[in-house]
Amino acid sequence: MSLSPKDLAKLMDLLDEDTNASTSLESLSNQLHTIFPREERFKVGMTLLLLLQHVDLLPRELQRIIAVAMLFDLYKGEPLASTPFASVFVYILKIPGDNLDKTHFSGHIPVLSRCEKYLIASLMGFGYKEMMKKNPRQIIEELYPLPNPPPCDSTELQLQLSERFSELPAIEKCGNPVIISDSIDRPKVGITNNEDAKNTSKSILEELVVGDPPAYAQSYQPEFLRPSPPLLKSTLDEIPWMNAIEPSQFELEYDTSMCVSNCAGAEARRLMGRAFKSVLTLQQQQSLVTELHKDPKLVYHIGLTPSKLPDLVENNPLIAIEVLLKLMQSNQITEYFSVLVNMEMSLHSMEVVNRLTTTVDLPTEFVHLYISNCIQTCETIKDRYMQNRLVRLVCVFLQSLIRNKIINVQELFIEVQAFCIEFSRIREAAALFRLLKQLESGDTAGLNAAPPTKKLETS
Repeated sequence: MSLSPKDLAKLMDLLDEDTNASTSLESLSNQLHTIFPREERFKVGMTLLLLLQHVDLLPRELQRIIAVAMLFDLYKGEPLASTPFASVFVYILKIPGDNLDKTHFSGHIPVLSRCEKYLIASLMGFGYKEMMKKNPRQIIEELYPLPNPPPCDSTELQLQLSERFSELPAIEKCGNPVIISDSIDRPKVGITNNEDAKNTSKSILEELVVGDPPAYAQSYQPEFLRPSPPLLKSTLDEIPWMNAIEPSQFELEYDTSMCVSNCAGAEARRLMGRAFKSVLTLQQQQSLVTELHKDPKLVYHIGLTPSKLPDLVENNPLIAIEVLLKLMQSNQITEYFSVLVNMEMSLHSMEVVNRLTTTVDLPTEFVHLYISNCIQTCETIKDRYMQNRLVRLVCVFLQSLIRNKIINVQELFIEVQAFCIEFSRIREAAALFRLLKQLESGDTAGLNAAPPTKKLETS
């Protein structure tokens, strides 16, 4: 809930007038957003508000200008009425007076100078960008001689805030802050220079801000007293609560069948759960396949979902082939195909697709989409060695599909030909390009030729 001493020191560095007097408000605000993550914004805003509420903690006008600008820009990009500090700016513009007044109500921001009011009015109006590009010193030099700040119509904003505050319970509006300014001028014992004053102010601020909960988040609220509601009389149609008077007449009965699996395929579900995470041994694979062959409907009850298919393909491609073949009649098979097409291309995914295409008739759009995905992966990969390796695998895979007449190469001719030309330096791509040219000229003898000797392998 509170800022750490380290974060408080960073915030005070941004408010240092000696260092940042010539730095633009936009730059200071960007530094604030860089230093503090999004979830810290409210705590930073509450700390800035505490500084503005107490003149002795932020005595320099340059510091207050930086604090006002950063508080306004803290929720940049969001509607002003929805931000937690919108009412602060409305309050500042409403109160009269031009001089700083230390005798103000506890928890309220004191009367700011005409220059600071001019800055807020410009930020809330149409001069936001121009003001944020100026540095604090420029703002004082340019705005201080000006008359009263330009009128800012905040009627609509006040209505939105009033509507939001009306939803709060009345008890929430009755609290008083625990931090009260000392309006009496007292001699500062032991403080001899500005550096000592800074250190004293820093020490006080740290005590107020650091802690859980911080002092600024605490308040005194009146105790909400009300009489306790009376007990509701029971009616005749209510279900009565029966208290057992003689426990000895009751005996505990234990259900011995609880937590005992009485469903077939418990071993298959256990093996499938392991198959998603690691490679099964040959014996475990055979055992799982045997269970699936015994009960074809078991595939619907072993925990396989489309989202888990990529893990199964990468760890146990042979099991993935078996379950997909048994799911061919399922109404979810399209979802499984969609996941398989869009998963990261690998040797195992190509092996699964290749086996499926030679066993069952896959939808044409599925096969074409997978080929396009393979080609796009090869084109975008940065590692040259991995790129050459994947290109060789894709070329062998495409030649297998063409020779087995699984795809009509004319439907993908332009895309595949461009792929071969791009990677013509690779032998398999050149061989695939020659096969395409033979088919384009009507020479089907290439389909009957011996398939390429290179297999889909990892090396």
